[in-house]
Amino acid sequence: MPSAQKLDTHHKALAINLDTSTFGSFAEIGAGQEVARWFLVVGGASGTVAKTISAYDKEVSDDLYGAGSRYVSKQRLEAMLDNEWAQLLTQLNETRGPQTRFFCFVDTVSARNFAGTNDSHGWIGLRFQLQPGGPANDVLLHVNMRDPSNVLQQEAIGILGVNLIHAAFYEVQIKDSFLEGLAQDVVPERIEIDYVDLHGPAFESWDRRALLVQLVRDGLAEAVCFPIKGSAVPPTEVLYKKAIVLVPGSFGHTDPIHSQVHLRLLNSAIQELHQDLSETKSTPAGFFCLTAAPLTSEEPTPETPDMLRRIDSLLAAGGDVLLFRKPELYHMTALVNRHTQAPVRFAGGLSLVIRAFEDIYGNLEGKLLEALARLFAQNVRIYVYPMPAADLREWLRGTSFNGWEWSETNEWVSASHLRRTPPLGHLFAYLLASNFLVPMDPPVEG
Repeated sequence: MPSAQKLDTHHKALAINLDTSTFGSFAEIGAGQEVARWFLVVGGASGTVAKTISAYDKEVSDDLYGAGSRYVSKQRLEAMLDNEWAQLLTQLNETRGPQTRFFCFVDTVSARNFAGTNDSHGWIGLRFQLQPGGPANDVLLHVNMRDPSNVLQQEAIGILGVNLIHAAFYEVQIKDSFLEGLAQDVVPERIEIDYVDLHGPAFESWDRRALLVQLVRDGLAEAVCFPIKGSAVPPTEVLYKKAIVLVPGSFGHTDPIHSQVHLRLLNSAIQELHQDLSETKSTPAGFFCLTAAPLTSEEPTPETPDMLRRIDSLLAAGGDVLLFRKPELYHMTALVNRHTQAPVRFAGGLSLVIRAFEDIYGNLEGKLLEALARLFAQNVRIYVYPMPAADLREWLRGTSFNGWEWSETNEWVSASHLRRTPPLGHLFAYLLASNFLVPMDPPVEG
């Protein structure tokens, strides 16, 4: 058993090799055999490595793991795990089973191609026993690779794989310790983990949905997705090549009345974008957008149970949810534009636009101008829905935002009737005239 001190990748692999109770196989596709390589070069590999395989050829891969699924997908990962695990037990359980904790590490990865034109991401899985002869436990991860070269991405996958195996055998008792060990030296600077799925008695006390929230809160992911149908999926699964509507908000009121108001706003924006694209195009995908960070420095960071409460209310209303790490709209744009080149539309009331204009953006050299340039850089617009004048006035009283004026129509204020004193008002007027801000009618009831 390794000591409690923090080990580097070399010593993690060596500790596993010197643990006579662990033995397993490696199947890696798409980023070399960097995980297996660590165990082969640190010494004592014969005590750990039963087999390594890298079925790069598609026909070979199909013969081993079955045809019909995408090669970099959860379905292919699960097929790899099932095949390798069955083979490992068939070949070794009788002779080594009573004294061995078996494991299978598998990955299927799309590392950066020569031209740099692909989406660098992958699926990583581990099946393992905590006791000889014990039940199997699974960890499935979806990762996005941030290194600029294929070689560096391969290296990062190698470190993450060693971290995962070590954390599963020696740090799985405590969720925070497991995540810390998994992320060591590689997350979030080099790899982002935006999906985790767990199975088996080792994780029976873990709240899987809370774990997804924690990925965002701890900075391991820029965003995670909670769909209304089925279990959680990586954001790329729901964003890929689609036109997108995003409805940001804090959504602190979780009663059904407020939830239905939010849903009408989302549906109205989806319908508007669908008409803009033409009826022949597929219906855009729409998402409520929450953030795990406070909207202002004065607000406390939302706790995980509170975040799940808000997510559940939005799911119950009938909308998919994206939970983002950062609150700024341009961060949301950047995340979505990783996965689609199609149009993106934000939808919200006047308070959304006012907050976007009044933010300090102290982390950006170009402050507001840079934030707006990032926000609107790639076919992005904001559908701005009117607010009752009384609600707008009350909301502004609770802020430090000054210089906003408006005229009313039937006690409502639209974006076209909202004004800001110069010089910021000139920029606001320009965005309106250039159709970056699109004034909308109120969402229809029902």
